[in-house]
Amino acid sequence: MFRYSENLKISKSEYPKFTDLAMDESKPTSPVIGKYQKCHGDTPQKNTAPSAQTNIAVRYWNQYQKEIAEDHYFYERSCIRQTFFPGSEAAFLKILRQELGKDICDNPHQHTCTGIGYHSDVVPFDTTMTIAARLFSLMTENGYRNYVPSCVTSFGIFTEVMAKWEEHPELKEKVRHYLWDACKREFEVPDNIVHPSDIIYKFRFDLKPRMRYQLVNRFTGRPLRVVEHIGCHYAKIFPHHGVGKAEFPYVLAGIIEAWGGEVIDYPERRHCCGFGFRQYLVQENRGYSIANTQKKFASMEPYEPDFILTNCPGCSMFLDKWQYTIAEMQGKTYDREGFGIPVLTYEELTGLLLGYDPWTLGLQLHQVQSEHLMDKIGIPYNPDEKYKGISGKILPKPEKPHCLKV
Repeated sequence: MFRYSENLKISKSEYPKFTDLAMDESKPTSPVIGKYQKCHGDTPQKNTAPSAQTNIAVRYWNQYQKEIAEDHYFYERSCIRQTFFPGSEAAFLKILRQELGKDICDNPHQHTCTGIGYHSDVVPFDTTMTIAARLFSLMTENGYRNYVPSCVTSFGIFTEVMAKWEEHPELKEKVRHYLWDACKREFEVPDNIVHPSDIIYKFRFDLKPRMRYQLVNRFTGRPLRVVEHIGCHYAKIFPHHGVGKAEFPYVLAGIIEAWGGEVIDYPERRHCCGFGFRQYLVQENRGYSIANTQKKFASMEPYEPDFILTNCPGCSMFLDKWQYTIAEMQGKTYDREGFGIPVLTYEELTGLLLGYDPWTLGLQLHQVQSEHLMDKIGIPYNPDEKYKGISGKILPKPEKPHCLKV
């Protein structure tokens, strides 16, 4: 069902580029290789043939890769992403179709994966499996076999369902009966299921020549310093389903470095964003949620990140909106200027660097605004169109926060 693809192995023609990246221990482009070379004293020179030890390290790193389908994707939208960052999914579809020339199906009859309800013990697992089967039936009916859920929680749920069916085939057959009795539908299990951030990662070097901007501070000429945050349900539940697994999650770091940025390694890098369904959704537990997020911000603050990049809709929402809450409660921001640290989805970042309009991407819907980040990169924007609606009318501006600058 999930295999580490043989064709993902690094060819000899790629060794110079690959070993150049591996030499720089500050870059986790090949963290396994860097770790191996440090232990064995094997440091390749640029543009030279790799040593036997580097060959071993390369083979070792290949074990941390995953199979990502080349084309023909069935896309499942995210409840949270559509609500809080609606421009992200539209941008992803545009990037795949117009920039990469890929075939992707966006079916209007899809629905929730039951993620929050399932993980909060509100929705039973049999129901969740049947809901997953109904979504897979849409994929099947439209002639696709590669499934791409926009939400990291959906990705985690579907990997769990598919693993359960593989271990207990009788459950899959029981769900087939449930689905048929409920709506007279049939389904096939996807051949390949990946998160959209996996696809952007896979084609990061294909997208780079098309980009108008890089992750470089135009005033200093230095790479932008970026905090990458991986959603817990991407690789922590089923570690081998993420690029780099749980040990070296690299899906966002690879994107950042390919486009000129520098990834910040800080103590709470793998700490939860603070969402935690049973923390936030149960009102009495929300103090745990915001305290969790505050701990993460305090850990990254000394490293002065230019922005945060996420691949989970819930993480994007909480890392963005909890900054407003903390600022209102304590008068505290985690950057020098008082704007807060912008939080971007991988779709928003890709679109920005490709030259897409920031307001069409929906950056004005974030609590922490991004103009000062766009100024650093050199991305132009029209402030007069920031709150222009689809009809062309200027919408009412939101009330300004007391502490965060906008």
